[in-house]
Amino acid sequence: MLETSVRLLRVLALLQAQHDWTGAALAERLDVTTRTVRSDIDRLRQLGYRVRSTTGSAGGYRLEAGNAMPPLLLDDEEAVAVAVGLRAAASGSVAGIEETSLRALAKLEQTMPSRLRHRIDMLRAATVSAAGAGPTVDVEVLTLIAEAVYRSEQVRFDYRDRAGEESRRRAEPHRLVYTDRRWYLLAWDVDREDWRTYRADRMRPRIPNGPRFTPKEPPEEAVAHVLRGLGQSAWRHQAVIRLQAPVEEVAAILPPGSGLLEPAGDAECLWRTGSDSLRDLTHYVTALGVPFRVEDSEELREYLRALAARYQAAAEPGGGEGRG
Repeated sequence: MLETSVRLLRVLALLQAQHDWTGAALAERLDVTTRTVRSDIDRLRQLGYRVRSTTGSAGGYRLEAGNAMPPLLLDDEEAVAVAVGLRAAASGSVAGIEETSLRALAKLEQTMPSRLRHRIDMLRAATVSAAGAGPTVDVEVLTLIAEAVYRSEQVRFDYRDRAGEESRRRAEPHRLVYTDRRWYLLAWDVDREDWRTYRADRMRPRIPNGPRFTPKEPPEEAVAHVLRGLGQSAWRHQAVIRLQAPVEEVAAILPPGSGLLEPAGDAECLWRTGSDSLRDLTHYVTALGVPFRVEDSEELREYLRALAARYQAAAEPGGGEGRG
């Protein structure tokens, strides 16, 4: 039979792993009596865990949220995942949580067995970040928006658009979308009566929130809608490119936030993308190593024609001689 302190940890781990347990099931897993289980549940409650119990044939125990944060039990894979996530958060796009993430990571790694610390150290040594610098969002702004989404409450906020113009908005928030180191809010704009995408780092929420509303469904899935909107507003030069490869193959090499990818048959796909520079867009498309054709963007076609003529001239014998 397990010692009391060890058994309490086992009971807590079981309650965290599964929502509902009967007393008999817990007793069987721990090889104790149901009376001992009741005693262990009482001890957990004294330690600050809220364990709800119900009676009857469907009765049992359930671990509920409490007023304070008691210790959590994590298995090996969960502990590694949390540590990696905290380290990413320490250098991420949410302002104000870097120091908090590092403190939490230090506490976690201090109590980890050496085998897990070694796994994390190997992962850290073997990994470099390709993410570029992006605007940061105050964690309170994201929390306020997320709460409004959860409660279906209108948000009122001051917004600064790409041109730097300030305006006051009222919106019914639908989803927060994170892509390419930026946070976006997809919402129904109450005054404009249309779906709009807002950059969260340009929002200054006003408290309190507005009235409750009945959620609407956007015309397409939230991420696709935001990416499509970015293609229409975020880039100076926009294009639709047909890539001669299956959509699954292309999706594996395109980073999030690079545009909207759509299937176009079994062996092709359409990529709605753009850039503030035709040169950068051309370099990016050709670097994919996938045959392509420009479906929509006459300015990109003209740029490619001019570039092709330069390359053709450079490839001719003596093509570069005599030029000053």
